[in-house]
Amino acid sequence: MTKNQRRTAPSHPTGSSIAERATADGTKRFAERHAARFASDYFRLFSSNQLLVSSIGLGTYLGECNADDDRDYADVAHHALASGISLIDTAINYRCQRSERAVGRALSRAVREKTVARDEVVVCTKGGYIPLDDTPPATREEYQAYVEREYIATGLARPEDIVAGGHCIAPSFLEAQIARSRANIGIETIDVYYVHNPEQQLDAVTPAELSARLRSAFEMLERQCDSGAIAAYGCATWNGLRVTPGTRGHVSLAELVSLARDVCGDTHHFAAVQLPLNLACTEAVRLPTQPLGTHTVPLLEAAAELGVAVVASAALLQGKLAHDLPSTVHDALPGFSTDAQRAIAFVRSLPMVTAALVGMKSVRHLHENLAAARRG
Repeated sequence: MTKNQRRTAPSHPTGSSIAERATADGTKRFAERHAARFASDYFRLFSSNQLLVSSIGLGTYLGECNADDDRDYADVAHHALASGISLIDTAINYRCQRSERAVGRALSRAVREKTVARDEVVVCTKGGYIPLDDTPPATREEYQAYVEREYIATGLARPEDIVAGGHCIAPSFLEAQIARSRANIGIETIDVYYVHNPEQQLDAVTPAELSARLRSAFEMLERQCDSGAIAAYGCATWNGLRVTPGTRGHVSLAELVSLARDVCGDTHHFAAVQLPLNLACTEAVRLPTQPLGTHTVPLLEAAAELGVAVVASAALLQGKLAHDLPSTVHDALPGFSTDAQRAIAFVRSLPMVTAALVGMKSVRHLHENLAAARRG
């Protein structure tokens, strides 16, 4: 272990929730502590907010709603923070809120043991899908009763706000989700809050209605930024930013940014988008999907022009790209010992990608994946 690795993070006040948020000084401090072990481009600026983040981030999507996976996620998240990952991504609906809670346990432990300080870590979560709590209901009827009891009867959502059986971006719903996510993770401020898969709304409403709903959501999110509940926001999508204009489910990044500007001018806090980007899903770099002025350009080009950070989800495509890659990929990405490393290195190599998210539940996989960015 090097001297830099031994250096501990500054102390941090304790309490029922961890105060502060990621800062430019804090994330720079984390990067300086770990930089010697990684490639020179491992830490990257997150949009225009001057935060430095690791270009490999920890994802928390997959897994069962059980104590074993809770323990594994909390353990690997703590090891990730100790090993040079400063970006953690989750969502309130992942594993019935258990992923957020596992992240919270890991972050609390890391701050308590001075592995990190709160201002060194960028914590991201999402809201949009009605989250289950701890375990899934046994029947569809139990689920519907849960939605009625927790969200409709309480006034957090109207029946017409909910599409596809469980997706909602009504401001009152998202505001309640932010409060619950902060409690789950145990932090006062969420660094980046994503509206989760807004294109899901297009299953039931027109593009014009989706724009109106997003505008209302952005107004609420700007107020949440003003109050300190979140520091920035964006949209995490699956298909929306990858499909061409005119295709069902298409989302325009320029329109998202325009909505934010309409709400709050040039001081808006719309900072990032997330979408699948990997060896199998290359639309963001090769396919013109985004209207920009008089042209239609790939998402990465549009994001560069609009000043929005791009976080690549599914870097390993839920494990499918971690093995059996063709020899042409080996030839194009030499110097790596595993296919998982090659797949991650591909995503990191793309211009305008701030970070590649990788789901990890074992320390062995953590260290294997970090080797994709080790200093040669």
